[in-house]
Amino acid sequence: MAAAKYTSFMGDALALANTAIAVDEVPVGAVITKDGKIIGRGHNRTRIDHDPTAHAEIVAIREATRFLGNDRLDECDLWVTLEPCTMCAGAIAHARIRRLYYGAEDPKGGAVDNGVRFFDAPTCHHKPEVYSGIEGEGSAQLLLEFFRSRRD
Repeated sequence: MAAAKYTSFMGDALALANTAIAVDEVPVGAVITKDGKIIGRGHNRTRIDHDPTAHAEIVAIREATRFLGNDRLDECDLWVTLEPCTMCAGAIAHARIRRLYYGAEDPKGGAVDNGVRFFDAPTCHHKPEVYSGIEGEGSAQLLLEFFRSRRD
């Protein structure tokens, strides 16, 4: 039996990260897919929405759940340019997202492979399959350039 064809949606998430830069937000982008189609998109919107919860993942989850008319995204995959923080990891678990693909690691604020390692906690009720380092260099470079431009 042949393996299922793998299609990366990280390019779409990176495009959204670039959109975030255009509106002076931290460049993080996310898409949610189901059956090979994008059903939710998001980029960081914390400043423009005056909402500390408006991370790219949360924005994409909100759009995908509205699209499906369901709070569960159990047959969906999340593609995000940066390792999710604790808040976003919690939302991923509550939404029952099947697979998480992320780009750059976040040693300071990440909560998947760094920090609290949320999905490994005994109190975490759902753990997605996790794939890291997808277009990681490009994702990290966007963040590096964004923050460097703020210091200059």
